[in-house]
Amino acid sequence: MNKKQVKGHYEEAKGAVKEATGKMTGNEELELKGKIQKEAGKVQAGVGDVEQEVKDNL
Repeated sequence: MNKKQVKGHYEEAKGAVKEATGKMTGNEELELKGKIQKEAGKVQAGVGDVEQEVKDNL
């Protein structure tokens, strides 16, 4: 596991917490920010996955 994968999963988890908090409190802005952060984390983790795959196959 590389740093981008770890950072991506961390951002994904933070986004999920923000999204859930926004839902519970009725704060649509926080909920949206959480969704965006969660998706950005997924992308970052995906980039890390691809980098790891390339590194493993060289």
